[in-house]
Amino acid sequence: MKTYQINQNEEGQTIYKYLKKQLEGAPISFIEKLFRTKNVKVNYKKVTKEYIINNGDLVEIYITDQQAKDFTMKNKEIVKIKIMPDIVYEDENILIVNKPSGILVHGDKNEKRITLTNMVLSYLNDKGEFDFNSKGFIPSLAHRIDRNTSGLVIFGKNIKSLQELENLFKDHQKIHKHYYALVKGIVASSGTINKPLMKDEEKAIVKVVPLFQGGKRAITKYELKEKYLYCSLVDINLLTGRTHQIRVHFASINHPLIGDDKYGDFALNKKFNQEFNYHGQFLHAYKISFDELDGPLSYLSNKSFICEMGRKEQDILKKLKTD
Repeated sequence: MKTYQINQNEEGQTIYKYLKKQLEGAPISFIEKLFRTKNVKVNYKKVTKEYIINNGDLVEIYITDQQAKDFTMKNKEIVKIKIMPDIVYEDENILIVNKPSGILVHGDKNEKRITLTNMVLSYLNDKGEFDFNSKGFIPSLAHRIDRNTSGLVIFGKNIKSLQELENLFKDHQKIHKHYYALVKGIVASSGTINKPLMKDEEKAIVKVVPLFQGGKRAITKYELKEKYLYCSLVDINLLTGRTHQIRVHFASINHPLIGDDKYGDFALNKKFNQEFNYHGQFLHAYKISFDELDGPLSYLSNKSFICEMGRKEQDILKKLKTD
């Protein structure tokens, strides 16, 4: 038998979700069977997988010692590193970080060490707010941005705050994300791009696809901030949060992002790279703002958090303006 004591950072989730994290190496069918055969108890009573765990709950699962050893979470992807994240705001519930361009938020098969998540968890470990050996809640990102996009991302430092943030980003009603992007050509003074998107998993690209063919609703609003000789700086407000939404939407109206190596104008990218030695799409998440909120994050109501573009991007814009 394996036992767990629930703490306040773990409460508020279903027992099923909790055990999926604890027994990370176990097949879903194995976890399902534990509930089906009534081998999961909380406070000495059998529970269904919909049970919401609470602080102080005693969880018992009837598995062998060998199963516990084979299936227990090992946190293989978490590596302590000595790189300080660029913190824009922090309190007991959330951490807002300015992610540099070129850094992954999570590891992939090619890079598992130098990631934003490892930076943040190392920082929290040094503060005594996270234990690398913990099998419980891990402070996590509430949303993602691409490797070559810089700017603001939010981590939830406890389960309740993370769940609230995830709900806000899912609804896109009371939280607003703004980006600066440099795009090809001169755009209209303002506009809305309303085109459904679908991800092609095999080719790892996103395409504009009608709703009736499986596309998902995607809306991007923008305003022209500055126009240059052959490109424009736009202020973007995401009304939905699809993968590669900004990049695909602007490519679809013939104004691809400068430096975008997947959906962009490759000849223009080459010219831009030669002139400014700039790699990756010119895209920066500069502002996150909240409307009136309820619940555990209500103190963030009507607040905004801003981080300016990096020095290199600012210098490029000054040079473009001079030209």
